[in-house]
Amino acid sequence: MISTIETTAGNGAAPLYQLQVVLLDSEPLIWRRLQVPGDATLAWLHAVLQVAVGWTNSHLHQFLVGEDTYSDTRHNGAEYEGAPKILDASKFTLRQIAPREQDAFGYAYDFGDSWEHAIIVEEILPPVAAAATHALCLDGARACPPEDCGGVGGYEELLKVLKNRKHPEHKYMKEWLGRPFDPEAFDVAKTNLWLRKLKWPRVTEAQLRKVLMGRDDYHG
Repeated sequence: MISTIETTAGNGAAPLYQLQVVLLDSEPLIWRRLQVPGDATLAWLHAVLQVAVGWTNSHLHQFLVGEDTYSDTRHNGAEYEGAPKILDASKFTLRQIAPREQDAFGYAYDFGDSWEHAIIVEEILPPVAAAATHALCLDGARACPPEDCGGVGGYEELLKVLKNRKHPEHKYMKEWLGRPFDPEAFDVAKTNLWLRKLKWPRVTEAQLRKVLMGRDDYHG
């Protein structure tokens, strides 16, 4: 387990991290490029990923760094005797777990559908005061898959069904989605609008839910 913090700024200010986030096994690739304060906790980074990738925080998650696992220990503890200890994501920062450029770690969301993300530190930049308390999406491609569609394989099948109006499940799947869905759609400006609404340095579940509902224009 990492216990020391490496800083790149002589005055102790946190550097700015540029991250590439890729949804593994997606084809064509679903990805985002983000800038995040280096002293962001993994709990805060989780909120950023939910907003930026497009998830709804409806399932458990984990960060996987080498042999260490980090998560919200209130909801996600070891399930059986001898299971690896799960570390509290709110107590570790990005620059602790990935102190160097090209460091990589994993982010798993929804252990049923098993959405696996690879996160790579593309650059570690000098501190920028204006960017010290929020995340920024620089670029990205393609929409987030709908929740609970069965993982990458289920998503691929869903897209096939939606493209074929003669498919016997076409009508059912459109009703299940309940909204128009464009797999190629991704709006950087809209993503940044909602990223800026995340409270720093901590985001409660209630506040994250409010942000995600606003992003998805949900009024239920």
